[in-house]
Amino acid sequence: MQSLKYLTPKKGSKKKKLRLGRGQGSGKGGTCGRGHKGAKSRSGFSKKVGFEGGQMPIQRRIPKFGFRSYNKKKYFVISLDTLQKWINDKKISNENIITKSVLYEKKLIKKNSIIKILSGKNKFCYSLKIKASKFSKKALFVINKSGGKALFE
Repeated sequence: MQSLKYLTPKKGSKKKKLRLGRGQGSGKGGTCGRGHKGAKSRSGFSKKVGFEGGQMPIQRRIPKFGFRSYNKKKYFVISLDTLQKWINDKKISNENIITKSVLYEKKLIKKNSIIKILSGKNKFCYSLKIKASKFSKKALFVINKSGGKALFE
């Protein structure tokens, strides 16, 4: 009868831990495999991250560069292809003006999103009134060509 209480590890898979510092006869007595002198031979030694043995570390050798603007506006980009897809999927209707509040009510954008409209790759079929913060030049051209109107917020 086999049971979990009779399980044992495979023969030779369990190795006994080598006990250090137990005399010269053990082969790991005296210095216990740490060598003579130096920081690594001492107890409590821990090398700091990025330490290169006293050489100037790479994070200090390489100069600082770049700049990150924290006042930069992040636009929620919507292409005309996406708008067309939303209308085809009946997520938004093509009768009323498409504004930030309409898109937010349908949970297509977040509340404080700043919208930018870009032109798509496909032909835009609907004549819509779209209200957004920014439009690309090509998007303005495509909207006006289709008989729609671009309104700035």
